[in-house]
Amino acid sequence: MKSKNLVRLLLIVLLISGSMARAQKIDPFHYQQQKKVICTKGAVSSANALASKVGVNILKKGGNAIDAAIATQLALAVVYPGAGNIGGGGFMIAHLKNGKNISIDFRETAPSQSNRDMYLDKKGNPQMNLSQDGHLASGIPGSVAGIFSAMKYALLPFRTLIQPAIELAEKGFSISANQAHDFNELKNEFIQLNTSPTAFVKTTPWKAGDTLIQKDLANTLKIIRDKGVKGFYEGVTANLIIAEMAKGKGIITGDDLKKYTAKERTAIEFDYKSHHIISMPLPSSGGIILQQVLKMIEQKNIGEMKFQSAASVQLLTEAERRAFADRAQYLGDGDFVKVPVKALISENYLKERMKDYRPGIAGNSQSTQQGYIKESDETTHLSIIDAAGNAVAVTTTLNGSYGSRTVVGGAGFLLNNEMDDFSVKPGVPNMYGALGAEANAIYPGKRMLSSMAPTIVLKNNQPYLVVGTPGGTTIPTSIIQSLVNMIDFKMSPEDAVNLPKFHHQWLPDEIIVEKDFNAATIQQLEAMGYKVVKKEAIGRTELIEIKYDKTRKITAIADKRGDDSAEGY
Repeated sequence: MKSKNLVRLLLIVLLISGSMARAQKIDPFHYQQQKKVICTKGAVSSANALASKVGVNILKKGGNAIDAAIATQLALAVVYPGAGNIGGGGFMIAHLKNGKNISIDFRETAPSQSNRDMYLDKKGNPQMNLSQDGHLASGIPGSVAGIFSAMKYALLPFRTLIQPAIELAEKGFSISANQAHDFNELKNEFIQLNTSPTAFVKTTPWKAGDTLIQKDLANTLKIIRDKGVKGFYEGVTANLIIAEMAKGKGIITGDDLKKYTAKERTAIEFDYKSHHIISMPLPSSGGIILQQVLKMIEQKNIGEMKFQSAASVQLLTEAERRAFADRAQYLGDGDFVKVPVKALISENYLKERMKDYRPGIAGNSQSTQQGYIKESDETTHLSIIDAAGNAVAVTTTLNGSYGSRTVVGGAGFLLNNEMDDFSVKPGVPNMYGALGAEANAIYPGKRMLSSMAPTIVLKNNQPYLVVGTPGGTTIPTSIIQSLVNMIDFKMSPEDAVNLPKFHHQWLPDEIIVEKDFNAATIQQLEAMGYKVVKKEAIGRTELIEIKYDKTRKITAIADKRGDDSAEGY
């Protein structure tokens, strides 16, 4: 056994020493976004150019896709504070070169002192400010536990993976115009919702190119580097979280932190037109919605209807209406409530759901309710493929933009406002307009329902697509459109990501379209009886396509809608 470990160690050393020269020094003050990369060995697409560069450097140093995902996620916690985090949570889907599929759930959980009516006033009216702003809005963070849960599949030492994030926090980096806008826009909230000064507030307005230095966050990352998972959930960092809770009437305790665990789940897997889809199970609704919608449309020949035609948009809208109605009624944390998953994804049930679908005539969400069963926009995603064929999709979140906007004093990281993803009160929408019922009610230790859907698609048993997006309830519908664009409409990866998207989620009963959506199609949909509402942008998809011809060709796409960037080699 010892000799096997020695051989493995020697192989890692050889890999690192043989490829170290290829890793490029990252200049955090002079960098550019890349929206499309074509390469042959490995690629990373994420919400920030610096984070993507960190991930590819880890691949070049001999790390696998898991190593790169961990390093990219940690870098995002520094350079993309709006959603990258160690104070939030998320999900990982991975397909390893040996054929094993991995699903890691590091979703936040409700504190032990929480209760189902904690955001209601004496008259039973919801106080949504409490579930969205400040200390009481935070669930127990899961990101750090998730990272260490994935470490057993990594090759490189954790110190190597976290070091780029430490340097970016300690020495700083140049912020983008979008980040400068965010910091200026949220200045008053950062002041009002924090008990200590934060790195995101300064006396003069922020501008593109300014340097953001986060010394407290660097120190927290160093503690995690030296003490591992206990460096976050126990000791100095945990004590700072507890102290911060006391300052702002939060309820996370030391025992809550110590008891938190990430969980490996069984991934959602299904076939769609000769492609094998692997996505996230509960407590994410994402994978179930993907399966329901794609299976409801599979026999309808959407490819012949053409992209962005009124017919194809209507078909997807009506399938989404039915899936989101089921989400509102039935879905929640399967560790706490019985969710009829097998029934919801069964062929007979989905056929029955589409029986009242009428081409050319708008459905409505009063007559279309949940089926009969007998038995959050600021998130971030990263997609990775390595040279060996390991594929990883990770979606993490603070829920709202910059989460609760509350920074842990002395620790330098933002807390999530994930408690808003529970059903604060049946029939009352959360910040994304999603409704919930008893299945998603607040209960201590319970994970709140999510829409995140990191997804990997296999073709001929090999990774073909790695895809995901932020966007709250628009996450699964954006991924569905990306998959349909590629598989049914035969689009290039670039068009599949960047062409206009739309969204429907049962209630509110409207189709949301991006501002550059086809005007003629909008008119036709309105003539059918649909209400159509324009929105600036829907999601920011990170997609990698892998083609196997005579040589392997990787195309990594970073969405045009943000600061997203792709790297490869």
